[in-house]
Amino acid sequence: MKAKIHITPKKAVLDPQGKAVQNALAHLGHTNITAVHVGKYLELELSPDAEPKAALESLHDACRRFLTNPVIEDYQLVLE
Repeated sequence: MKAKIHITPKKAVLDPQGKAVQNALAHLGHTNITAVHVGKYLELELSPDAEPKAALESLHDACRRFLTNPVIEDYQLVLE
């Protein structure tokens, strides 16, 4: 089983890295882009005998306590 986690800044949080990417794209002629949000992507391999419901609860806990800063970041977690 694999967990895929996308971490992005909250919409209300200033994202200087995203703004820098947006400005660079505009200088390259991509002027129709109105916002860029730069985040992180993690893939975690889980043991084959992991129970999906318990694994999901554990991963949500890890996201809230360690992998993200819940004050300024949101995350999406998917098990495959």
